[in-house]
Amino acid sequence: MSAVIISGKAISDEIRNGIAEEVRLLYEARRRDPAFVPPGLAVIQVGADPASSIYVNNKKKACEQVGFMSFGYSLEEDTTMEELLDLIDTLNRDPRVHGILCQLPLPKHLDEFAVICAITPEKDVDGFHPVNKGLLSIGRECLVSCTPLGCLALLKSLQIPIAGKQCVVVGRSNIVGKPVAQLMLGENATVTMAHSRTTDLPAVCKNADILIAAIGKPGFITADYVKPGAIVIDVGINRCEDNKIRGDVDFASVVEVASAVTPVPGGVGPMTITMLLKNTLTAYKKITEGS
Repeated sequence: MSAVIISGKAISDEIRNGIAEEVRLLYEARRRDPAFVPPGLAVIQVGADPASSIYVNNKKKACEQVGFMSFGYSLEEDTTMEELLDLIDTLNRDPRVHGILCQLPLPKHLDEFAVICAITPEKDVDGFHPVNKGLLSIGRECLVSCTPLGCLALLKSLQIPIAGKQCVVVGRSNIVGKPVAQLMLGENATVTMAHSRTTDLPAVCKNADILIAAIGKPGFITADYVKPGAIVIDVGINRCEDNKIRGDVDFASVVEVASAVTPVPGGVGPMTITMLLKNTLTAYKKITEGS
């Protein structure tokens, strides 16, 4: 048995093409309207972390590809909380900006939670604001964190029923583990959250029809953790000592047991920025059209 390899790049490209077409139609329909503004995404980076700079640049390119306006703000490492919050307040009130994100992690002297809370929930396209987290937890419409949203999109691309399936999420972070578990509950899966203190983790994982690994440990999930025929979503992106990127799943062994599995790179990774674009378009529609 050899698993279907779920191509995040192919699915991401398809979704981006749909977004670009929707934006093209917006331009076409409203090109003579002097009040028309296209969807706009503002990205704030504090400091010059190389990995963050790459992510920010990729987001800018993605905006250009689909016809969004892109607003980039590169702040010095020693930027104060007051300066950062003033910028966020300005962007909250800017009618050209429909999505705001502040690239994390921030320098240690800045309060990440306060920064997240300062972004108005309607423009919180990262889905990190406590209001959006709370709405997700009670099953109401909201902006959802991009990586969990990408995981769900990958699963739905397989066109198999999720309802009633046993889903195990390994990892309980606020960014991935908790929100992806809530999304799966929203799809009527039976969800187990597992983590570093779970007793007999391999046995718990082996009960899963859908196994989502988000723990940040390269190659941790081996074939011994996977029920034959399970679907495995690998959220991990770990840069190892040989400078190669590896996921949380031992791909070589799991691919022989699972029915479908995401690779790293090329699986969940490409979906994250695509879901950011989707969230920005959703925010745009709600802000400009009230839909």
